[in-house]
Amino acid sequence: MARKLFHERGFDAVGVADVTEALGIRPPSFYAAFGSKFGLYERVLERYAADGAVPFARLLRRDRPVAEGLEAVLEEAARRYAADRDATGCLVVEGMRCRDAQAREAACAYNIEAEAAIRAFVAVRHPEAADRITDFVATTMFGLSAKARNGHGLDQLLATARLAGAAVRQALAE
Repeated sequence: MARKLFHERGFDAVGVADVTEALGIRPPSFYAAFGSKFGLYERVLERYAADGAVPFARLLRRDRPVAEGLEAVLEEAARRYAADRDATGCLVVEGMRCRDAQAREAACAYNIEAEAAIRAFVAVRHPEAADRITDFVATTMFGLSAKARNGHGLDQLLATARLAGAAVRQALAE
């Protein structure tokens, strides 16, 4: 329930009262369990990375062409970003836009980890292109998240993901 609140509204717009009401607990229990709103947010991000975010390790396998793996990442991002009409976009990407510096930094850490996975995947076969392809894919993922937040449906997001995949294939000449 807390994850849904943060995903729907963003860190800044969710108050402790919102969380305690949604969880059916009183503030002392909340603080005993999480310490602070940020403590809860850290747990939510950790859980999201484990079971809600794009599964980079599963999609970026060394046995598939680089462009194919990256297009699979973008298509999966589109599917996940559009899956819940109330909580569209990526929790991590959207968290990187919050005003709270501590929460923003926590979300950024997950983004850095995701970009490192993409870069490492590309660098194995295309070391000269790893940075620019990683930047392109990450920028596309940010755009997909923003467009999902602004009402783009799955078909539109998938079309964008596929177009970006074609651009990656062309850039890498695979």
